Amino acid sequence: MSDALIIIPTYNEKENIEAILRAVFSLKKPFDVLVVDDNSPDKTAAIVADLQKEFPNNLFLENRKEKNGLGTAYIHGFQWAFQHQYEYIIQMDADFSHNPNDVPKLYEACKNNGFDVAIGSRYVNNQVNVVNWDMKRLLLSYFASKYVRFITRIPVNDTTAGFVCYKRKVLETIHLEKIKFVGYAFQIEMKFKAWKHKFNIKEISVIFTDRKLGKSKMDGSIIYEAIFGVIKMSLKGIR
Repeated sequence: MSDALIIIPTYNEKENIEAILRAVFSLKKPFDVLVVDDNSPDKTAAIVADLQKEFPNNLFLENRKEKNGLGTAYIHGFQWAFQHQYEYIIQMDADFSHNPNDVPKLYEACKNNGFDVAIGSRYVNNQVNVVNWDMKRLLLSYFASKYVRFITRIPVNDTTAGFVCYKRKVLETIHLEKIKFVGYAFQIEMKFKAWKHKFNIKEISVIFTDRKLGKSKMDGSIIYEAIFGVIKMSLKGIR
């Protein structure tokens, strides 16, 4: 059993899931993987279940009955990680927008370099490391992070990043049952609460590459939640 768990939430990722899992399991450092699938109609979970025969000690699957949002999928995974005593818990997408080769960098930052949260950041040192996004989406993401930083004063450049490693103690401290957001703003709220609890956060420069296969899950309601939710979150802070 590894000391680190990668959580990959899925919904209709049959084109990517086997390849991303094989890429993770080919890393020099062994990582366990939990796939949290929201009853994908394309049978993503069946592909994972079949791969469990090949990786019985490292690949795990949690099937949820319906699609309830990215945030709830991750919280489900975090709670599973607590039950199985993992010390380092990593969020990663299934579509290769997060490069598996960068996973050890996030792990090392938390394991050996004294940080509590390591963020795979697209916007470090005023650089924009994004490949294959159209200009509209790129500007939306970039200025969303600028907006969040302005409103909340959090010292993080890529507040909406979904490629993150947490020490177990961070997730235990921020009270997952009180997380309010389920979409785009979930990533912001997690970082905001970790910062408010004075955990050490490190941004590590990575290159984000847009998916080549499958469809993006982003829609207007997710953006609405992020824009207005951040103001409410900042005003309330942490009680």
